[in-house]
Amino acid sequence: MSRKVLIFLVWLAVLVFAAGCAKQQIARCTTPEDNPQHHYLMGMNALEQGKVDVAKGKFERALYCDEKFYPAYGGLAIASAHKVKMLTDPGYSSVERQRVLDYVEKSGKKARTDEDKFDHYLSVIRVNTIMEGSDRLKKTVEAYNLAKELKVDERKIFYYQGTEALEYFMGLAYLEALEFQRARDKFSDVLSAKREGKWHEKADKAWRKTDNIVRAMAGITVGNVGKKIAIKDSITRGDLTALLIDELKIDKLFAGRIPVQSQVDKMKAEFTPADIVTHEFKEEILTILKWKIRGLEPKYDETTKAYLFKPADVVARGEMALILEDVLIKLTADEKIATAYLGHEKSPFPDIRPTSPFYNAVMNMTSRNIMEGELSGEFRIDAPVSGAESILAIRVLRQKMNIY
Repeated sequence: MSRKVLIFLVWLAVLVFAAGCAKQQIARCTTPEDNPQHHYLMGMNALEQGKVDVAKGKFERALYCDEKFYPAYGGLAIASAHKVKMLTDPGYSSVERQRVLDYVEKSGKKARTDEDKFDHYLSVIRVNTIMEGSDRLKKTVEAYNLAKELKVDERKIFYYQGTEALEYFMGLAYLEALEFQRARDKFSDVLSAKREGKWHEKADKAWRKTDNIVRAMAGITVGNVGKKIAIKDSITRGDLTALLIDELKIDKLFAGRIPVQSQVDKMKAEFTPADIVTHEFKEEILTILKWKIRGLEPKYDETTKAYLFKPADVVARGEMALILEDVLIKLTADEKIATAYLGHEKSPFPDIRPTSPFYNAVMNMTSRNIMEGELSGEFRIDAPVSGAESILAIRVLRQKMNIY
C-alpha cells in the first residue's frame, strides 16, 4: 500500500470518527420537546414556583442540548444564587458565589443581540437582588440602565415576553434594598406599561404590598429593624417584640409611668426562656417579659415541659389586638379599657362573637383606628399580621398617645 493511499485512509478514518462524534452529539436531544429553548422556559417557570433544584436541572439539560445556548447560563446563575443564599458555611458559600459570577460572565459573553443582552442584564439584576454583596444595589442600577438603552424586539424574548419585566425586577431589587418608595414607583411603571402583560398581576400584588409599607411609614422614622420587618408578609413574636422596643420605645415609656426610679431599676424578667438564649432579639424579649405584656407571655411547651417564649411563632391579628390593648392600658393606666366592650349582645364583625376572648381588644383597636377590619366586614382574628400592618398600627398608636 502506497504512502499516499495510507494517508488518505487515515484522514478518511478521522473524518468518519469526527462525523460520528458530531452525529452522537446532535443525537443528545432529538425529540421535538427535548431542546434548549423548552428546557430554559421550563427552568424559568420552575424558578417562579420556588423549585430551585428542578430549575437548575432544566438549565443544565438546556446546555447539554446546546452548550452555546447562552440564556441557560443566566438561568443557572439565578438558580445558583438562590442556593448560595441558603448556605451557612462561609468557605463553601464563597466557592458557590464565584460559580454564580462565572455563570453571569458566560451569559454576558455569549450575548450578541439586544434580546440576548436584555436577558443577561435581567439575570444580573436578579442575582444581585438574591445574593448579598458590596455595592449590589449600585451594580443592579447599572445593569438596569444598560438594559434600558437596548432596542428590544419583544417577540424575540424567550421568557420575559415584555420589556416591563425590567421594571418589575428592578422594583424587587429596590424592595430588597428597603428602598420602598422607589420600589413602588417601579411596580407602578409595570402597571402603566400594559393593561394585562405577563408581569401585570405580580406587579399589582407587589405594588399593593409596597404601598402599604409606604403608607405605614408615612410621618415616622423607622429604623433598620423596622424596615426589615416591614417587607414580611407575616411577623413573629420576636419581630413584634423588636418593633415594640425599637419603634415604640416601650421600656422608656413604661418606666416613665413609674415615679420611683429605684423601683424601675429592680424590675427584670422573672426568668430567661431557654429558646431565646441565642436569639437576635434576646434583650428586647427580656425587656418585654419584664413589663409582662399580655399576649407576649411565655408559653408552656409540652415537648420540653418548660415555659418558652417561642419567638418564631407567627402573630395573628387577634393576638396583635390583645397585645396592643395591654400596651394601651399600661400607657394610660386606664384599667376600664380592659372591660369597655364586655356585655355586648351583637358583634359588628361576623367572625368574632362578643364572648370571644379577643372581642374587647379588637373593639378597642378598631374603635381607635389602630387596627382595621377587612372590606368584607370581617376582622380575621386568625390571619397573620404583616410587617406593614404592624408598623401602621404602632404609628397610629404613637399618634393617639402623642408619642414622638
